[in-house]
Amino acid sequence: MNSSPPSPLSCLRHLTLLFSLTLLVACATVNGPGDERDPLESLNRSVFNFNEGFYQYVLDPVTETYQDITPRPVQSGVSNFFSNIGDLFVLVNDVLQFKFAQAASDLSRFAFNTTAGLFGLIDVASYMGLPKHNEDFGQTLATWGVGDGPYLVLPFLGPSTLRDTGGLLADSTYDPIYDIPDREARWGTIGLKAIDIRASLLSADRMAGKSGVDKYNFIRDAYLQHRQNLIYDGNPPNQLKPAPMDDKESQELELELEKALQAPAQ
Repeated sequence: MNSSPPSPLSCLRHLTLLFSLTLLVACATVNGPGDERDPLESLNRSVFNFNEGFYQYVLDPVTETYQDITPRPVQSGVSNFFSNIGDLFVLVNDVLQFKFAQAASDLSRFAFNTTAGLFGLIDVASYMGLPKHNEDFGQTLATWGVGDGPYLVLPFLGPSTLRDTGGLLADSTYDPIYDIPDREARWGTIGLKAIDIRASLLSADRMAGKSGVDKYNFIRDAYLQHRQNLIYDGNPPNQLKPAPMDDKESQELELELEKALQAPAQ
């Protein structure tokens, strides 16, 4: 008897469950951490190294080919399309965080980009003074008092925290691209979104690889700082602000990575 293939959401759920079980097993074997935010550093570094190999040999070559053969206006249209879908999640989380003025702005943004912007292919709202915001369910949980939990590196997906992983799963549950009825179209759209996100990160990733910094530590610290800035709308409490970096190259790398992290807000 034929059975239908698992949905992308089902795959994500099983991946998250498998990773969570792996964490429970690893907790008993990981040595004392060097950073209290990262008690599972040994396991995280293993997943990080796996991801680096996947990016280097699988995803990055595909992404670079996409960048080489796809006209820039088309790439911008793809990014705008996924960003417009992401604005739906931003709007929902605006309301859940009681940011009603921002919710009104984001509703207008989505409406104008979906209609005048041809289903989001053109970002007309930004030209109208309606800025792009970045809100997700991980931030919503933070505003409700849920702590970060340990830092995690997710297979294929990269840096996260226990709280943000739960938020990612919640946001993914309602992502309309997972409901595309045609299987090939659904997986093609998911793959295109992954390539679009990776394209926004390539520049910063290359800079980090060429610099003398520990790439794992740098990405971890940049991610956690970025999330704190988002949660506190760019103004975290003084005790959460990192010390300023005195190395010019590190400052430039931090700015580049911060810019890249802002891009895939979908």
